[in-house]
Amino acid sequence: MNIQQGSEIFSAIIAAPFGAMGIRTEDGRVRELVYLPPHYEEKPAQDAVAEQAAVQVARYFDDPDFRFDLPLTEAGSPFQRRVWDTICAIPRGSVRTYGQIAKQLESAPRAVGQACGANWFPLVIPCHRVTASGGLGGFSSSDDEHGFQLGIKRWLLRHEGALALEMPWQQQSIFP
Repeated sequence: MNIQQGSEIFSAIIAAPFGAMGIRTEDGRVRELVYLPPHYEEKPAQDAVAEQAAVQVARYFDDPDFRFDLPLTEAGSPFQRRVWDTICAIPRGSVRTYGQIAKQLESAPRAVGQACGANWFPLVIPCHRVTASGGLGGFSSSDDEHGFQLGIKRWLLRHEGALALEMPWQQQSIFP
């Protein structure tokens, strides 16, 4: 069996419309979800929680209204968890800016962006719904406009129905 270098850290790898999704579990909980490039091969779930996560992630890819119900490892600082809770309240198809969330939490946009970049559970905590005030912003600690990570953010926003026409100030920067 030819194992992709790095795939051994994942409890499962599933195909995604933009590449693959790595799932890490530990002690009966999801430890991390990771966006992976397309060259990663699928890996069957190694435990029941990885199977549950794989099924739920696949369901989300089929239906953007799917709601996750996974046992997640506690992660992040108290501030990060406040940011993540706020992000989870953003409805599908909508976006908020780092500044809007910062104002709501009486914080700074940069701190909100850093909390987004530290998200261990993308999709479950939908950081892709947070943008810069003048464009797409970064994603998964990347701001390469034509890079893999921002391509995922664009796909997720389209998948969820966040239309550039509803956000005229972002027409060019979200969807090239």
